[in-house]
Amino acid sequence: MNTIYKLVCISLFVTGMSFFSGCNDFLDVEPPSDITPENYLSEESHLAAFTINRYEVFANHWSGSYGLYGLDANTDNQVTPYYNSIFTETLHHVGLSGGDWDFKEIYNINYFLNIAVPRWRNGEISGNETNIKHYIGEMYFFRAAQYFNKLVALGDFPIITTVQPTIKEELIEASKRMPRTEVARFIINDLDSATLLLSPKAPDGRKNRVSLHAAQLLKSRVALFEASWLTNFRNTPFVPNGPGWPGADMEYNKGYQFQAGSLEEEVKWLLDQCLKASAEVADAHTLTANTYFLPQSPGEFNPYIEMYGAVDLSGYDEVLLWKEYSRGLELVHSVPSWAATGNASVGLTRGMIDGFLMADGLPTYASAEYQGDNSIEKVVAGRDGRMQLFVKVPGQLNGYISEQTIYTKGHITEPYPDILNGAGDDRYASGYACRKGWNPDIDQWWYMNGYTGCIIFRATEAYLNYIEACYLLHHSLDDKATNYWKAIRRRGGVEEDFMKTVRATDLQKESAGDWGAYTAGALLDDPVLYNIRRERRIELMAEGFRWMDLKRWRSLDQMKTTPYHLEGFKLWNSEMTDWYGDELVDSGSDPNVSPRSESDYLRPQEVHSGVIRDQGGLKWKMGHYLNPVAASHFMASSEQTEGFTDSPIYQNPYWSKSSAQPATE
Repeated sequence: MNTIYKLVCISLFVTGMSFFSGCNDFLDVEPPSDITPENYLSEESHLAAFTINRYEVFANHWSGSYGLYGLDANTDNQVTPYYNSIFTETLHHVGLSGGDWDFKEIYNINYFLNIAVPRWRNGEISGNETNIKHYIGEMYFFRAAQYFNKLVALGDFPIITTVQPTIKEELIEASKRMPRTEVARFIINDLDSATLLLSPKAPDGRKNRVSLHAAQLLKSRVALFEASWLTNFRNTPFVPNGPGWPGADMEYNKGYQFQAGSLEEEVKWLLDQCLKASAEVADAHTLTANTYFLPQSPGEFNPYIEMYGAVDLSGYDEVLLWKEYSRGLELVHSVPSWAATGNASVGLTRGMIDGFLMADGLPTYASAEYQGDNSIEKVVAGRDGRMQLFVKVPGQLNGYISEQTIYTKGHITEPYPDILNGAGDDRYASGYACRKGWNPDIDQWWYMNGYTGCIIFRATEAYLNYIEACYLLHHSLDDKATNYWKAIRRRGGVEEDFMKTVRATDLQKESAGDWGAYTAGALLDDPVLYNIRRERRIELMAEGFRWMDLKRWRSLDQMKTTPYHLEGFKLWNSEMTDWYGDELVDSGSDPNVSPRSESDYLRPQEVHSGVIRDQGGLKWKMGHYLNPVAASHFMASSEQTEGFTDSPIYQNPYWSKSSAQPATE
């Protein structure tokens, strides 16, 4: 097999390894064996094949350990029995090697663009011109997606657009970190290039490949993220030119100025970019219809809930991009099985449940209709229609199509939550279980053999992005934002008059279960902004947005001084207590639930004495807003044996350049 480009030992520095760590991790770009290197990427089919391998950048049904609908795990939305070291004081460390400082996929994309773009401009690629442009547009999109992941994880990052030579000095030069605002603009520029080339509909016709509106949606996400970050982290080391910004110590960053002239103008520019991009998407796509009931027989249908567990998502206008699975091709997952059991030990939190409004638009504490939380049936009654669809209630039918076999795994009828089960897939971690990803066809419940489609982008995010950006920019909502918000609430099954909710909101009461009620350690004083955040939390529940949102809102500072307890349903002094009776053991050498003396509510991570319980709950350090750069990257780019002051790479705020060290604050 011919190898067009091989990144040899010395360049492993840029892909996350030491110069001297060996040559066993190459960047190979290999054409099919019957194509010579000089002819590769000269035909439309070559471009199509190369680009299709880039799609793993997206979260999907095998992301992490929980599938797509468990990606909010260990935030205030979802909880597992297993703590995340990021919420400990000393266990989250600088790594020795690896981490997010990795360029392998960026190099693959740059290889493609460095060859394909000049050939296309010179008319040297054969095939359908529209498709050729589309595939090149895809690669600009994928470079943007890769860089956005780096922006979220690391902030400042090298901007590399060419395949680097295997010369140590040049590789070190290329590793200079650009200010995060420059990275954000680079991403937006790539997405602008993508939108000029991408077709309104992908060549496959089924939305399994990127389209114009997918690129515009990602642009709105990037712009909103960076505008929020700059706003909420101003005057900190996490923003270029902020006090203590580590980039200021580098000669190559001396005198840096925001392209818009100031931080405030940069934020305005970003918000304007978000508004324009999100409106393009939102105005072009309608929301999937909601019939406002949970199907319980083959003759009943609700497109809204079915959208999350359908095999074929190509017919949903709201879905802009999705991943297809196939049992025949052995592209399978377990999401329908998990949705028919305990969500793979990922439970909804008490805070998530409390965040849902009543159907009349009032918070629970302001409504006479609220029945309390002494049972799951009562806590769901009369609430936002999304809660009634997506929070499972004992007695509901999970399956009514096909028959169970020895290969299928799930509960035909939803049981009382099995909080005591030791098996990870079956345990109801918090007592509250999510129904997103559900399919009533029991044949989909084959363990590790489901093949329902996976939503990657849906247009509702564009509605939400526009609403938030509009309010941040103008401190008011224009007609478009108002109509978007009403449409989301109307489809969700809650009173569309959001100002009714705003007027009834008590931010002090909301603060107990919603990290999004805070910014920079202080409780918000703006109920409109809070309810915009709340709407996003409810609509995107369990879809993997929460961690990104909490970071850009700077909504974790309060846990530096006030530890937080992730809780589930009301286990003690409620009807739930009677479900389990004498099986509950909350003391002694081998408890199976958290102690009633500490809370009436189940605390999945505090059943036994351990890190979280011993430190009094979840805690936070400022350094944890960004991931550290691993120690090996400083070693590889320095002539020194310690200190590494000659390295062009700088560490993120409050982190050491030495491995195994926790953040200082």
